[in-house]
Amino acid sequence: MTLDALRLEVPDIREDSSVSPAEIVERLAAARLLEAEHGLQQVLGLLFTLNRSGLTLLERQRALQSFSDEYRYYASLANRQPPPSALFVRLCGELATGFKRLLLQILQGRQPSLPHLAWCLYMAQHFLAQQLLRHYQLYQEPPAALWRDSHLLYWIGEHQQCLDEPVAAAFDPKPASTLRGLYQQMLLLAQSNPFHLDEGECLTLFSALAPLAALARLLPWDEEDEAEGPLVDLSESQPCLAFEQQAEGEPENLRRFELGALLIALHEPAPLQSGQERQLLERVRQHWLTRQQRRHERAELDGQCSLVVGLPAIHAQLLDKLPQRTEAQILDASPGGARLLCNANEGGQLQVGQLVLLLTYGTPTLALVRWRHLNAEGLHLGLRYLKGLPRPVWLRRAPNAQTHPGVLQSTPAPGNGWHHGLWLPNGQFATGEHLWLQLASVHNQAILPLPESNLGTSSVTRHPLRLA
Repeated sequence: MTLDALRLEVPDIREDSSVSPAEIVERLAAARLLEAEHGLQQVLGLLFTLNRSGLTLLERQRALQSFSDEYRYYASLANRQPPPSALFVRLCGELATGFKRLLLQILQGRQPSLPHLAWCLYMAQHFLAQQLLRHYQLYQEPPAALWRDSHLLYWIGEHQQCLDEPVAAAFDPKPASTLRGLYQQMLLLAQSNPFHLDEGECLTLFSALAPLAALARLLPWDEEDEAEGPLVDLSESQPCLAFEQQAEGEPENLRRFELGALLIALHEPAPLQSGQERQLLERVRQHWLTRQQRRHERAELDGQCSLVVGLPAIHAQLLDKLPQRTEAQILDASPGGARLLCNANEGGQLQVGQLVLLLTYGTPTLALVRWRHLNAEGLHLGLRYLKGLPRPVWLRRAPNAQTHPGVLQSTPAPGNGWHHGLWLPNGQFATGEHLWLQLASVHNQAILPLPESNLGTSSVTRHPLRLA
């Protein structure tokens, strides 16, 4: 047991702590008086030192409880002002490190109590979960060691029979209340296509999974079992094996992720669940059991392109007003979309759900940002092409009222005629509202009631139109 637990990734002890418990409290209080980022830097530096210092079990536990209180303070700031800073992500990692070291001290002692062991395992797992969540918020791949340690913490809890020991932990976003639930909350989040989620949806999804995650079960692997469900190898540095990946690990490390009870519970009444949480769970559940299937074959490319980002800029581009462009490299493409690589600094404007106009040597193509992923190469973007001719339009609430830009997407209908979709910023007009619409090349205005949308994102909405 102890030999396996020693595989947890913790730094070496380098020095004895020169900071007394009373001084820790004073320095943490002083850090709160500073500007948030400077205070966070002070807290992180102090925790970094303590994690590499020799402390007794009681000293380390009391210090970590103080740092957990500081974490709640800085997490409340981070949740109000997304995305999280790199310092905050490091704080989550250092807190996980602190509780992993405390766990090793507990395991090396004499017969720890079950609640004490369960609490320490849970806290280590919680801060790994926060590190995972914050990486997904930043559309970055989590470090491989995170999954190795998460699997090992679950394994220790399984062998110590404390997976279902309840832990009272008041954190936001809300975690599950047991080690089993928290670990499976992480697995479900990782299986939910997190790089396709809109800005802020990771936090919402994590909270929505909290009361449900423990209903799933990790079952011993049976080679003859053909049941659906992801396969987890507790010795691997990934959440679950890919659909095409063969199970090559030791059988005792393999688990089948059985989701049956969870899938039933998704459809049961949940009074405390918001409408947004229900819709999000329904959207991501399809990813938990099935592999991602491509509708189109992709061809690797190596070409340059430009992006015009956002509906107002696209409107200006279609009028030849030459708004600001973002340069990018096309890595692969298909009839349905493309994968681009651009500068990491462009992440602020290129959110999931953003409307863009792709400019190459051919016809400009309207597209939506479908997913994004940030790594050392830069910002990778997945685009979904919107087929049709994009045209600039103006909309007014009255014939002589203020103009609002829109983009009309037009595709030929079978036989004669056209299908039209009107792209507008979210919240600008209400469904059923009568608007005056004018094309760039036409002097007349057409009056029309705005129909229900047939496609929407966090940035824009498309309304189907029938124009004479």
